[in-house]
Amino acid sequence: MVLKLADFRLARSLRQILKKFIHSVDCQIRVDSSFEAVIASCANAPRAGQDGTWIIPSMIQAYGDFHRAGFAHSVETWADGEMIGGLYFVAIGQAVFGESMFHRATDGSKIALAALACMCRHFHIGQIDCQQNTRHLASMGAKEIQRSVFVHDMTQWAAKPGPDWNFLQSYWQEVGLATAS
Repeated sequence: MVLKLADFRLARSLRQILKKFIHSVDCQIRVDSSFEAVIASCANAPRAGQDGTWIIPSMIQAYGDFHRAGFAHSVETWADGEMIGGLYFVAIGQAVFGESMFHRATDGSKIALAALACMCRHFHIGQIDCQQNTRHLASMGAKEIQRSVFVHDMTQWAAKPGPDWNFLQSYWQEVGLATAS
């Protein structure tokens, strides 16, 4: 599944949650501040219908190496000093591949995904490879595309220089959310 950023949408309920999150002094989005904790949380997150995870110790090590090389990143949702959700992704140039998400509080991972979508829009990145076909991702605008289209698109995005991954409160404006001044 691919989330074309032009098609990204927020459900009314998530929009309301984001408004509260954005205007709370105790809530924030961080990028790459706790990559190892994010991947460990993803590895340990229970998944409906699954007995285990593909995120085994050797994969954690490999993604850690990729992170230190500047290709793997985390988006973290923080509230009251605690990480309540997050995701990690791989970025090669402007080709973005979502890998895994977790939440410890309701909507923690959805907030992180919305923040990643805002960053991508801000940096003029056109799509995120979501990999998994889920109702949640479909509700945000993700769709399956033909493999040939995917390969073509990702080749084009990978050839473009990548951004300096960071998150500013003003990026919420990319999805029509006003931020406090």
